[in-house]
Amino acid sequence: MVEPAPERRMVERMAAGDGDALRELYDVHARAVYSLAVRILRSQSDAEDVVQEVFAQAWRNAARYDATRGTVAGWLLMQAKSRSIDRLRARRARPDQADDEAPRDVADSSAGPEIQIVRADQASRVRQALDELPILQRTALELAYYEGLTHVEIADHLEQPLGTIKTRIRQGLLKLREALSASELIGTKRVETSE
Repeated sequence: MVEPAPERRMVERMAAGDGDALRELYDVHARAVYSLAVRILRSQSDAEDVVQEVFAQAWRNAARYDATRGTVAGWLLMQAKSRSIDRLRARRARPDQADDEAPRDVADSSAGPEIQIVRADQASRVRQALDELPILQRTALELAYYEGLTHVEIADHLEQPLGTIKTRIRQGLLKLREALSASELIGTKRVETSE
């Protein structure tokens, strides 16, 4: 497990112009930054750009890092979230540009059209519920379910105690269940009123 103090020292070394410290920080956190960016943007090439931007910004602003405001991982993930959202907004402002990635929802061609519609709707509800979670809970869930990391690996990666990670994942799952249950009720009412 990488302890917070060595990571803070990496940032201090970056502030002093040590390029090796940037490489070390990148090796530790690039995967989590990329995972968050690709989850928000749903585009590998945009997520790769965000990773470069985040670490370039970290290099430029290393002297401004304040350890009292959060961990290095949290600092980088907040930058990734902010840059990803900025890209999403820019993309929406230019809808005529084609997305370079595969469609977001690839339907199972072996299922009938009714099943495909239901699955696409469920996937959309899950994405929306995930997007509404606090960033720390969402990041822990994404690392667990999309990256396949264990709770221990997530704790190591995010420089957080194992109990904190387990709590975040549990709370995130409970909030997802609650949001999806509410979504189901709304969907059911919509169907009943349309009949």
